[in-house]
Amino acid sequence: MTFVVLENCIKCKYTDCVDVCPVDCFHEGPNFLVIDPDECIDCTLCEPECPAEAIVSEDDLPPDQEQFLALNEELSQIWPVITTKKDPLPDADEWNGVPDKLKYLER
Repeated sequence: MTFVVLENCIKCKYTDCVDVCPVDCFHEGPNFLVIDPDECIDCTLCEPECPAEAIVSEDDLPPDQEQFLALNEELSQIWPVITTKKDPLPDADEWNGVPDKLKYLER
């Protein structure tokens, strides 16, 4: 099993989760983070750290977010690993909670 970064991370990219990950499974894109499912050890440390509540267990994926499992897997193969916390995007607080953000995902 793995944890999955969901749509609400798009245009926020808080990195609190990265600081607590013991296996460096997070990868960083321009405006989104993903988790490499092959590296995630299901430790649960990242989920409560996310200010956007954008990380869930694969088993708890909401039906409207199921495509993010494949998206995390795909993008983790091409985006670089991120291992240290960075500042969120400048307008992250304004985007936190905005619905239907997939169209804003930058690859």
